[in-house]
Amino acid sequence: MLFCVYVSKMSEKIKILKGFSKKSPEEKLLLAAGLCADPDAAAVELRSFHHQNKDIQKILSGISENTISNYPLPYNIAPNFLINGQVYIVPMVIEESSVVAAASAAARFWAGRGGFRAKTGKLIKKGQLHFLYAGDRNKLKGAMPSIVSHLKQSTRTLTQNMERRGGGVASVELNDRQNLLDNYFQLDVRFDTRDAMGANFINSVLEEYAVALETFFNQKEGFDERDFEPLMAILTNYNDECLVEVSVSCDVDALGDAAGTVSADDFLRRFVMAVNIAESDVYRAATHNKGIMNGVDAVILATGNDFRAIEAGAHAWAARSGQYRSLSKVNLTGKQFTFSLEMPMALGTTGGLTHLHPLAARSLEILGNPDARTLMMIAGAAGLANNFAALRSLVTTGIQTGHMRMHLSNILLQLKASPGETAHVESHFANKKVSYQAVARYLEKLRKHAT
Repeated sequence: MLFCVYVSKMSEKIKILKGFSKKSPEEKLLLAAGLCADPDAAAVELRSFHHQNKDIQKILSGISENTISNYPLPYNIAPNFLINGQVYIVPMVIEESSVVAAASAAARFWAGRGGFRAKTGKLIKKGQLHFLYAGDRNKLKGAMPSIVSHLKQSTRTLTQNMERRGGGVASVELNDRQNLLDNYFQLDVRFDTRDAMGANFINSVLEEYAVALETFFNQKEGFDERDFEPLMAILTNYNDECLVEVSVSCDVDALGDAAGTVSADDFLRRFVMAVNIAESDVYRAATHNKGIMNGVDAVILATGNDFRAIEAGAHAWAARSGQYRSLSKVNLTGKQFTFSLEMPMALGTTGGLTHLHPLAARSLEILGNPDARTLMMIAGAAGLANNFAALRSLVTTGIQTGHMRMHLSNILLQLKASPGETAHVESHFANKKVSYQAVARYLEKLRKHAT
């Protein structure tokens, strides 16, 4: 009943709008602010997040649709990432302070033990043209060489620039999927998009393939375009031929500094078990992999790449065996400890937001203007660093000790602590367990004594 009353009250304010996209940004802002308890204050607050540089605000507003304000997230850096012998300071966009602290600590730890070793293979991305074909399937399969030639010729104007850079369409293959759906086929297309993520390029080529394939059936003797029905043309974010591998390795005896409150042998035993549990238990694997993506996503956001696409591909890769498993692996060979990560990661360093967004461009500059391969390795190293740090905490002190200590500043902000109160609270909790309730109680006592 309460829900119905709430919906009724909201429906008095919200109407179905026609021509909304044609309204000015200010009109849209006022409309959204009008849904708040204090519309004037809401409007002022929304405007306060506009960038003071009008040219930059124009870029930010133009990136998306119906933009009325900006939503800032902290722009952080994690130092001491030694990757393939090169030291990086890594930009990370994330709101969770413990993620940046963990990445930095793990990077420093492994920098003293040879750093991260990383590599990539092919940078092949994939897309599919899904279609129905009611004609002779054998004739369709036999005509594939002619069809591929026709498709490539029909899309030459779209692909020629990418081909000049050494990329383009790598292969086209027909998949008969009539086991799933009557008359269902796919064109499985592999692309090399060089240092571009290539989503728009891939989708444009695939959509043109649908048009060109219909033209082929219309013009080629023995085929009838009425047997052909295109369903959809779209890239896939499961890029299993665009992988990054990152690892750290050291002698078991060198892990002593990581052990914290337990012995080195106990730390190693517990760490290996923790990874193996994530390999076999989906409930643990989901959180284990989320810890990896904490680092990966933060770098992807900072460089203007699509973290949702990488998330989708990573989780599909984790489930490729039919069971969702850990993205990272641990190996003990004699006294050699190796911790590694392998995952798909189709990133770009040209096109899209990578240079359009001012801070994305600045992030790439801070990283030394890497190519796509190098950026994949940096993001992968951030993911493995966060995974190592999380597991180290889990099997020693517990995750909340460090997390809540890092979260103390957020708690103090919520409680509106003054600079003096903040100093007292931080000193008091230097060696104590942090929780919201404990901080609130201590702050209340401070304020009572001050009055």
